[in-house]
Amino acid sequence: MRLLNDYLREQFGCKVYKIALNGGFTCPNRDGTLDTRGCIFCSSGGSGEFAGDADTGITAQIEAGKARVAKKVKDGRYIAYFQAYTGTYGPTDRLRALYTEAVSHPDIDVLSIATRPDCLSDSTLDLLEELSSKKPVWVELGLQTIHKKTADMIRRGYDLSVYDDAVQKLHARGIEVITHVILGLPGESREDMLETVRYVSAAGTDGIKLQLLHVLKGTDLADAYARGEFAVLSEDDYISLLRDCVAVIPDHVVIHRLTGDGDKRLLIAPAWSGNKKHVWNRIQREVLH
Repeated sequence: MRLLNDYLREQFGCKVYKIALNGGFTCPNRDGTLDTRGCIFCSSGGSGEFAGDADTGITAQIEAGKARVAKKVKDGRYIAYFQAYTGTYGPTDRLRALYTEAVSHPDIDVLSIATRPDCLSDSTLDLLEELSSKKPVWVELGLQTIHKKTADMIRRGYDLSVYDDAVQKLHARGIEVITHVILGLPGESREDMLETVRYVSAAGTDGIKLQLLHVLKGTDLADAYARGEFAVLSEDDYISLLRDCVAVIPDHVVIHRLTGDGDKRLLIAPAWSGNKKHVWNRIQREVLH
């Protein structure tokens, strides 16, 4: 088992903190290119509730992120994480300006970008390769599931082959790949979820994020939940599922996340996930022991 904090200490010799940024992006699932409704679980903030203010420059967002942890962090090192919406969805010149500003900050050690695998043009890939010669570049791909029925239900908007192709292209340019997987999607069995974890581990991902499904206000998922169309995972079931997931993740794949936070102002279910400290303590005792 290889956890992110351990990996970062190996690479940089110290703890490295993540600063969530908002580059003012949108998404092809929202602007009408594929759809206008977004994925059914995605909030109006594009999963970037903890990111900075899009109306503020990247350097100012980084400084604000540093200020938030200043009381407990001295001389910190940071990851510039473009979290909100689709972080490569825009003209290459605009991407260059945003990313370059981030990697030019002296306290930033890594550029990390959350995106969709169908939003990686050749020019964007070339830009990422160029920037990776200055500082490490990570690309987080929002796969969520390998199962077509579920992918169609959540309105993901691309086939599994697109993910596989993106992993190969990113690796060809020396870019580290992190894959986002949601546990507890409606209709998926325990074995379905484990299949997804096994698949991405074998497909070449360098890291994995395991995210508990959160039902958030204002989403189509919330409407389906209110109609009683599915049930969320219980705390015990999630802890048990995590144990099984961790057991099938190879040691070379870095585990970047084992749960995830839902904005408490938006969280509908599961209510137990709002007690972050309690959940993390259980994960440490029962999954990471």
